[in-house]
Amino acid sequence: MQSAWITSVSVGRGQPVSWATRLPETAIDKRPVTSAVWAGELGLAGDDQADKVNHGGPEQAIYVYAREDLDWWGARLGRVLRDGMFGENVTSTGLDVTGALIGEVWQLGGAVVQVTSPRIPCVMFRNWMDQPGWMRSFREGGRPGAYLRVLTPGLIQAGDPVAVLDRPAGSVSVAAAMEAFFTRDIATFRQILAVPGHSSRYEPILADWLDDARSPQSAAH
Repeated sequence: MQSAWITSVSVGRGQPVSWATRLPETAIDKRPVTSAVWAGELGLAGDDQADKVNHGGPEQAIYVYAREDLDWWGARLGRVLRDGMFGENVTSTGLDVTGALIGEVWQLGGAVVQVTSPRIPCVMFRNWMDQPGWMRSFREGGRPGAYLRVLTPGLIQAGDPVAVLDRPAGSVSVAAAMEAFFTRDIATFRQILAVPGHSSRYEPILADWLDDARSPQSAAH
């Protein structure tokens, strides 16, 4: 099996920006650090999320993106994408982040983490990238990266090894989960809900879809 490692660890603080939408600031601008960083239940020491309603918390403590996927995007956009450019806390090499399963468990340096959900592109991400049609392009690219829950806190730093400890049977990849969100795929969401470790955000989303499916307006169509 190909070895995998942490290419860089990045953190960022909220900053006011002119292109912000409903929030006055954003912390999407993550920059690599050279020292070891503590990965705890709520994320990395020294890191922040400006939109704490939609980002951060125990189920989105760390965001991981593969260096290989950054390079894939860079080739298509004609831009050099540095580590942390997508707002990721951890940039990895040799790890199949796109194929990671919901509920999958990794050894990430000195921490043990679990994949909870894919990234769903938002307006702030679009504005940050300043790329026409970015939200649609990101979805169609099928490389969402993975949000992680920290099961066992610990120190992580660039160069640390990454190992897959468990891949739950019957789960779906973060790429498939992102597509299911956009297509309102009820069957796939039910499959995700059967997997221990999934994000609790899936339950209310599925409940809303089922309510819509049962509504008279939906039946009329």
